[in-house]
Amino acid sequence: MMTIKVYEVDREGRIRVIRPESEVTPLESPEYSNQFPACACRACRKVAS
Repeated sequence: MMTIKVYEVDREGRIRVIRPESEVTPLESPEYSNQFPACACRACRKVAS
C-alpha cells in the first residue's frame, strides 16, 4: 500500500489540503504511453458530452 495527499501551495508558501491523506493500491503493471490521459474533471466531461 501507498499513501497519497493532494495539496496546493500559494506564492506565500501557505498550504491548502485538497484531499486528506488516504491509502491507495498501486497498479501491478501501469499502461505506458507518451500522452497525457483525457481530463476527467466535471467541466471537461460536460464539454466532451
